[in-house]
Amino acid sequence: MTKGNNNSPDLKSGKGAKNYAKYFDFSDAKVISEEEGKTTYRIKGRNVQINSQPDYKDGKRRGKEDIEVHYDFVIPEDMMSFGVDKFYHITTYGCQMNEHDTETMKGMLEQMGYRSVDDRNEADIILLNTCAIRENAEDKVFGELGHLKHLKIEKPGLLLGICGCMSQEEGVVNRIMSKHSFVDMIFGTHNIHRLPHLIKEAMFSKELVIEVWSKEGDIIENLPKKREGMRAWVNIMYGCDKFCTYCIVPFTRGKERSRRPEDVIAEVRDLARQGFKEVTLLGQNVNAYGKDFTDINYTFGDLMDDMRLIDIPRIRFMTSHPRDFDDRLIEVLAKGGNLSEHIHLPVQSGSTEVLKKMSRKYTRERYLELVDKIKAVVKNPVLTTDIIVGFPGETEEQFEDTLSLVREVGFDMAYTFIYSPREGTPAASMEDNVPMEVKSARLQRLNDLIKENSRISNDRMLGEVVEVLVEGESKNNTEMLSGRSSSNKLVHFEGSKELIGTFVHVRITDTKTWYIKGDYVKEAAVVV
Repeated sequence: MTKGNNNSPDLKSGKGAKNYAKYFDFSDAKVISEEEGKTTYRIKGRNVQINSQPDYKDGKRRGKEDIEVHYDFVIPEDMMSFGVDKFYHITTYGCQMNEHDTETMKGMLEQMGYRSVDDRNEADIILLNTCAIRENAEDKVFGELGHLKHLKIEKPGLLLGICGCMSQEEGVVNRIMSKHSFVDMIFGTHNIHRLPHLIKEAMFSKELVIEVWSKEGDIIENLPKKREGMRAWVNIMYGCDKFCTYCIVPFTRGKERSRRPEDVIAEVRDLARQGFKEVTLLGQNVNAYGKDFTDINYTFGDLMDDMRLIDIPRIRFMTSHPRDFDDRLIEVLAKGGNLSEHIHLPVQSGSTEVLKKMSRKYTRERYLELVDKIKAVVKNPVLTTDIIVGFPGETEEQFEDTLSLVREVGFDMAYTFIYSPREGTPAASMEDNVPMEVKSARLQRLNDLIKENSRISNDRMLGEVVEVLVEGESKNNTEMLSGRSSSNKLVHFEGSKELIGTFVHVRITDTKTWYIKGDYVKEAAVVV
């Protein structure tokens, strides 16, 4: 057994070495064993098995090596009944991509015999599928770990795992190793398909098992999924190559790699056969789809054109980048049909100077030209966006540029955020010199304007009859039903519970800031 030096052990696994003393003192760590690329340490009174660990430098590299597609995924035979008479609970934070990853993990767990349970006190395995976009998302997870520690003490056999984007961050893994050693598994976004193997290792070794691939792996098709409801998410690509200076996603999700079009089309056709009413195509930068293909010339616009021919009533997509929103895509969206007129087009700032510091690779003028192109050919488009306020160095004049752009475009809704630095990104080394009180005041002014835009847009719909996919009862009034229009407007109306899961027509009679109300038009009911 080898003892670490007085400063920090040389904790290494696979390629390269990592000095964990950068974050915490691991001077008491001891190497227990090294075999088959796995290193086991004794840290803070617990054995930690490191199969692989996050590394920002590795995560940033964008090699030209080929990405292989695998169609042979199966649950290992010795794990097929591992979860019989056991229960799982997954808490999901963040974006639709994380929600979709959760569907995949649920699919694997249920093939292993586990069953879902809402009460985590009854669970035999708890997974936190985490988000790394905002600092408060991490704070929520660490707060949750504080609560789960007590549950772990009461149920020592409980298996507790941390996965998702936070797991791809070096500092997060080190913090868990040092402060939350009761966690049993840490795995990242690139090796979700390894979940059955990791459960087995953690269960039998009784060690904290860490397996986080910094470099993205191949594309794994045929992963099981547990989808619920009438709307489905379909990943069409993974990763992002844009490297906006504030964003951790290229590090946590890897380089851009597209699924083969025949696999995407086959999955959506299967969802149509299963009776799903709406499909959202997902990608961290969804309209960069196909740009990594070397053997075919097939873009996101081509894929959307093929989606029009599938018998799914509604097709949406999230999230697009203005730089990749080309004329071919606009031309296809103009054909309408089952392609939603709702377009989420993150702008982040209305100032060309700030956009340059963000490395967004477009100007204010270019963005507005794109919006004009869309409005010229797409029928009644509904535009929504993402905006960051208080980016390092943002002046009052530059913020006013954002407000004027919001007025000019007329966004129906926006996800608005106060800038917070993310460790490992270029912006984190910039001087965060906009005072918090100024950031908060700017956010309030921006939100007030967005509310005004949303209300104006909703008011225009008074008297119109819109088609609504009925999703269920209203959260605030069980006497009302709730659903969404093709333009993604939230609509409330009175109607029979039998209408849930169908398309109906609703005449708009009342408008609020974030939703609209109306009367069910029976004679125009449509069941798809």
